[in-house]
Amino acid sequence: MPPLPDLSGKTILQVAPELSAGGVERTVLEVTEALHKAGARALLVSRGGRLEEAFRARGGELIRMDAKSRNPLILKFNQARLATLIRDQKIDLVHARSRAPAWSALWAARQTGIPFVTTYHGIYSGRSGLKRLYNSVMARGDIVIANSEWTAQHIQSVHGTDPKRIVTIPRGVDLHAFDPARVEDFRADAMRGKMAASNRDRLCILLPGRLTDWKGQRVAIAAFANLPVADRMRARLVLAGDAQGRINYVDALKSDIAAAGVEAAVYIAPHIDDMPAALSVADIVLQPSTKPEAFGRVTAEASAMGRPVIVADHGGARETVIDGVTGLRVTPGSVPALSQALQSLISASPEARAEMGAAGRAHVLQHFSTEGLQAATLSVYKRLIDERLARARA
Repeated sequence: MPPLPDLSGKTILQVAPELSAGGVERTVLEVTEALHKAGARALLVSRGGRLEEAFRARGGELIRMDAKSRNPLILKFNQARLATLIRDQKIDLVHARSRAPAWSALWAARQTGIPFVTTYHGIYSGRSGLKRLYNSVMARGDIVIANSEWTAQHIQSVHGTDPKRIVTIPRGVDLHAFDPARVEDFRADAMRGKMAASNRDRLCILLPGRLTDWKGQRVAIAAFANLPVADRMRARLVLAGDAQGRINYVDALKSDIAAAGVEAAVYIAPHIDDMPAALSVADIVLQPSTKPEAFGRVTAEASAMGRPVIVADHGGARETVIDGVTGLRVTPGSVPALSQALQSLISASPEARAEMGAAGRAHVLQHFSTEGLQAATLSVYKRLIDERLARARA
């Protein structure tokens, strides 16, 4: 794995809305860990949340601020607070990871003359000129980090960003945590109970992801219900993810399940706090997102756990899944296509599924490690900090 650059004595500020659950927050933790190892001080401006303890355990220092509000008055207020923080704490670089706090961070970084980095974590919708302007802050970094080649192309086409300012750094997978050999039996047994998947005679089909419409849970329910009766009897579909307050959507999922008559075979699991164990229990993993995933970390994690995956054929999934080798890619939003792919893997032999999963793990090992993400991100920091110091000396 590539070594971390030396950032001894440097202070890096990350800015994110909150520390709840998601790809942004996970990457904050990974970069914080790397900064601590590289000798740097790792600060975070955020509302905080569930992952605060994990953040501090990695050497991070949390500074509470309303970094989620889009209110223009709060954005300007946060700019002033951030500028003061940059000066008082002698911050060397700011890294913004979401649009609302990125505006405040951009203005504060320009005001104080320090490098500003953004990570384009997702593909933002923007039909109106005002919304496109709002989104554009994520393309205004001195360096813009794209989490996939697909995202990098999107940044260029939508924002006209100079390719020289874009660095593609795929999200990483913790290959120590996401290793099937490291999941103890007691963890897997506990997860089987939590996911109502204790019946070993039924294949466990797992769809992990926030309970929100674009993640494709409703497509998955319809596709499962569309399977031949014999295949439905051999499998169980588990939807695992946080609703994050979307009660109406959860009610819609329950209505879909009841209307399809598959209550005995489709289960909405409570919050999963041990994803490696959950993936170890699964026989097949789904990511049928109806909108393109900028990267799709869960897909890569499932492959790292040696599980065959079925994904929607768009976005970053085209980079994480080799169709027919590590998993199957299907037409986005298509119930018949997803149902056919499910039927194909349900009817496959255990050995064939294991072979596909092993190919997936090999692919992730080669291309998507956390260590690679950490080293590449810190190299961006060092480059910009060194360039600023060189200009100051000139």
